[in-house]
Amino acid sequence: MRDEIERFRQAGIQPFGVNPAAVGSHAGYVAKMHFNFPLLSDPDRAIAEAYHALKEDGKGIQRSVYVVGTDGTIKFAERGAPPPAEIVAAVTGGRGNGVRA
Repeated sequence: MRDEIERFRQAGIQPFGVNPAAVGSHAGYVAKMHFNFPLLSDPDRAIAEAYHALKEDGKGIQRSVYVVGTDGTIKFAERGAPPPAEIVAAVTGGRGNGVRA
């Protein structure tokens, strides 16, 4: 996400990350990784559970990508780290580089 932030923004997508670490530990991690998007804290793993991103042990998190539209519907969902072009194409209907016409 970090390296493709402009592609997402041009497609009208505001990326953010979610992880179970405490808010206090996020500042250092965000700085270290040079994140240019918000990182949310999910210490009780409620978000991970709601989006079916918990591993079988109920603790670990399976990397997952969801795009939720402004109307609240899920526009894209995939486990792992799909290529940014695939995410943008799914959301924009495959129009070129994701720039809205």
